[in-house]
Amino acid sequence: MGKAEKMKKILLIALATMLLATPERIYAQTDSETVENAISGITLTVKGTKVSITGANGETMEIFNLTGVKVSSVVIDSSDKSFNLNLPKGCYILKVGKVVRKISIR
Repeated sequence: MGKAEKMKKILLIALATMLLATPERIYAQTDSETVENAISGITLTVKGTKVSITGANGETMEIFNLTGVKVSSVVIDSSDKSFNLNLPKGCYILKVGKVVRKISIR
């Protein structure tokens, strides 16, 4: 393998690594937190026990406790859906499509 081929291989590996390591956009506000997946267009906003989801029509939101046990699931039947979480105090993981979010219910 020539010097030029080795350099091309190194550059391709570096480019692939940079593309895979690109973070998703995350926005934080004082009283609520929004997570948006730039690829799928799903936005998840949590304010207290109220969850708002946009861009996830036809998806299912799954709610897990921290041990990984599914405690609930909700089918999202519109492009803009809001609802209250009726869960005991604690930490939970919300998953909608490829967006995963850890929340705390106080």
